[in-house]
Amino acid sequence: MSGKMIAWDNIVCTLEAWRAGLDDPSVTTIAEKYHHDPWAVLTSTILSLRTKDELTLRASEALLKKAPTPEALLNIDIKELQEIIFPVGFYRTKALNLQRIAQGIIEKHKGKVPCDLDELLALPGVGRKTANLVMIEAFDKDGICVDTHVHRICNRAAWLQTSTPDQTEMHLRKILPLKHWKKLNALLVLYGQQLCRPISPFCSKCLIKEYCAAEGIGKSR
Repeated sequence: MSGKMIAWDNIVCTLEAWRAGLDDPSVTTIAEKYHHDPWAVLTSTILSLRTKDELTLRASEALLKKAPTPEALLNIDIKELQEIIFPVGFYRTKALNLQRIAQGIIEKHKGKVPCDLDELLALPGVGRKTANLVMIEAFDKDGICVDTHVHRICNRAAWLQTSTPDQTEMHLRKILPLKHWKKLNALLVLYGQQLCRPISPFCSKCLIKEYCAAEGIGKSR
């Protein structure tokens, strides 16, 4: 299915109307609460990887209370940092990465989170999902953030055929209208959590089934 054949406007409009009654994803919630502060968005995004929203929110609040800046984070002992962000997934690795990220921001960017995708990607432990989400939520720049939900749903619907989230991002950059880039992640993350789940999705309740080929779905509800 080519990008021109996909009814992106209809899909996005339908999902936006559905999302109106739901809470935002954790990183969006943190971004709004902290006035889109780049450090708050970056740290929350790091914590959110493979972690449920409620845990991400709790850990982000605790961390930002103790470490509202990169400099403040480096003043925290690694053991204490691990305790602050526990029990997010891979909390030991994330604590170490947060220290390295803070150090890199201080040494190379004068303590300010860079507003540049390549410079964000050069920070330790920062992948394309994280970098794109920071560009969107902190700097209001165009980007396409692809996590497992976005990757899964786009392939399940046969809007594209890719093997990895990075490939999905690059393909979406070619076929998704620019006006929808910043919206897509929040919409599909919530949809993937609520309805289009990895196993046994709620196809009977799907609001965009007319645009979905249901590729690779075994059992559904």
